[in-house]
Amino acid sequence: MTKSAEKSRVLVVDDERNVLLTYKMLLEQQGYEATASLTAKEAIGLIEKQEFDLLLCDLSLEEKRTGFEVIQAARARRRTVPAVLLTGYASPEAADYARENDVSVLYKPIEIDDFLKMIANLLKGNHA
Repeated sequence: MTKSAEKSRVLVVDDERNVLLTYKMLLEQQGYEATASLTAKEAIGLIEKQEFDLLLCDLSLEEKRTGFEVIQAARARRRTVPAVLLTGYASPEAADYARENDVSVLYKPIEIDDFLKMIANLLKGNHA
C-alpha cells in the first residue's frame, strides 16, 4: 500500500471519555485512522510504538500533565508532526508556547466544520 493510499493516522488525547469518543467517531467518519487515549501517559506509550500523522491533544490532562507533553514526545520522534491543542481556555503563556512551537489551537466548544477543516489542512501541510 502506498503512502497516499494509506489512511492518515490521528492520535486524539482527551481526559473526558465522551469528548474523546466524539472526536474519534468524527475522524473515522472522515476516513481517518483514529487512535484515542484518555491520558498523557498512555498517549506517550502509543507514540513510542507507532508514528502518527497528526496529534489532537487536550491542554489539561491527568495529574497536571498537558497536551504539550504529548506533542513534545511525538516531536522527539518526528520533529515535523502537526499538532492541535484543544482547550476551553489557554493562558497567554500556553497560547504563546503553542504559537512559538507551531502548534495550532482550537477553543472549546469546537465547531465541527472548523475542526475538520483544520485537520484536513494540517494533513495536507497547509499550516503555515
